[in-house]
Amino acid sequence: MTGQPRVRSRDAATAPERLLSVLGAFDHGHPALSLTDISRRAGLSLTTAHRLVGALTEWGALERDDSGVYHVGLRLWEVAALAPRGLALRQIALPYLEDLYEATHENVQLAVRDGTDVVYIEWLSGRSAVGVHIRVGARWPLHATGVGLALLAHDTPEFQERYCAGPLASFTPYTITDPARLRRALAETRRTGVAVSDRQVTDDALSVAAPVRGTGGAVVAAVSIVVPQVDAQVPVLVPAVRVAARGISRALGWRPEK
Repeated sequence: MTGQPRVRSRDAATAPERLLSVLGAFDHGHPALSLTDISRRAGLSLTTAHRLVGALTEWGALERDDSGVYHVGLRLWEVAALAPRGLALRQIALPYLEDLYEATHENVQLAVRDGTDVVYIEWLSGRSAVGVHIRVGARWPLHATGVGLALLAHDTPEFQERYCAGPLASFTPYTITDPARLRRALAETRRTGVAVSDRQVTDDALSVAAPVRGTGGAVVAAVSIVVPQVDAQVPVLVPAVRVAARGISRALGWRPEK
């Protein structure tokens, strides 16, 4: 989850760290900031923030509107489009996500791992789909989402153990916060090839997710469908999610062993 950016003291921070702290001041909860806001959230003096914001605005990383408020600029979008786990992956996966959406008219999501979080790089939703706290670029802890469980279950044993030993944030009474229970959930995900996240983020939604594999067979992303928990028919959802994940994997160059 995003929050107040954490940086070293302004005296200890290097020039690149100060520059990145300005960009890090923006998140989904703070998409538009005044210079004073940027200074405070980045932990910089107003003079330093003014100089760095000016340089970033000139380059196109930030844009200033008529009211003097700053937003993330399109130049960053152009650079981000080059990320192989971002728009490139999204473009390959989109036809399969659209097929899954057309078959269900429920929330369909594509996510990748970044540290201990999942980052959503695509999300399709209909007007009648259950409400979710998701948008493109949003982050959630791995253990609390279907896509996160699918990714975590196929990571290295060392990373899994470190994650299970760390604090497990709780969002509903159903969120997995016990390390032993999480290990069992990961083992079940590996056994079945799908992850089921039942009311872990909101108490009215259930997610079924499957891993997406790259050329060498390593899991590079996960696809999921989120439905109302009260009407969830997991045995019906599992094949549809598996087909979508398998299609994306093949499009990425994965070939299953004979």
